[in-house]
Amino acid sequence: MSDTKKDEILEDQAQIHEPADEAGYAAQDGEIAALTAERDELKDRFMRALADAENSRKRADRDRREAEQYGGSKLARDLLPVYDALRRALDHAGEAERAAAAPLIEGVELTLRELVKVFSKHGMEAVMPQVGDTFDPNIHQAMFEAPVPGTKAGDIIQVMAEGFLLHDRLLRPAQVGVSSTPKS
Repeated sequence: MSDTKKDEILEDQAQIHEPADEAGYAAQDGEIAALTAERDELKDRFMRALADAENSRKRADRDRREAEQYGGSKLARDLLPVYDALRRALDHAGEAERAAAAPLIEGVELTLRELVKVFSKHGMEAVMPQVGDTFDPNIHQAMFEAPVPGTKAGDIIQVMAEGFLLHDRLLRPAQVGVSSTPKS
């Protein structure tokens, strides 16, 4: 290799290792800062998109579970009058009717038991208050209020219809009569 060629190579290497002027450093620092800011912005957007996707997955999972548990609530509500009718038929059958139509009464009882089994299978539970229980507005509906001696205000004095829960949600409140403050 010639001496001039060696001198050129050494000069080029010296320029590479030679410190750049301050304007060059400032330009590089500005470019680095801009790239860092862009990286941080993209990372933030990515993390937000990831969080949104996770929230959407959780919301869809919760909606699916609720649809499984409570999707049949309209049908269940529509079946409650059938339950009430069967219950009333049995309650109003006196001894004479029971003796005269024993197979019919037995069929109604079996149908009612089967309906209760289906309700239970699908998470429906009866709310059956008793006379003397305390009125709870969360699960009872007051149909009337009357002063009854020997009771205190808020006691249940009559049960007109049972209520029902579907899993943990109230499907229908129990319909009751409530004692008001008794007259002395």
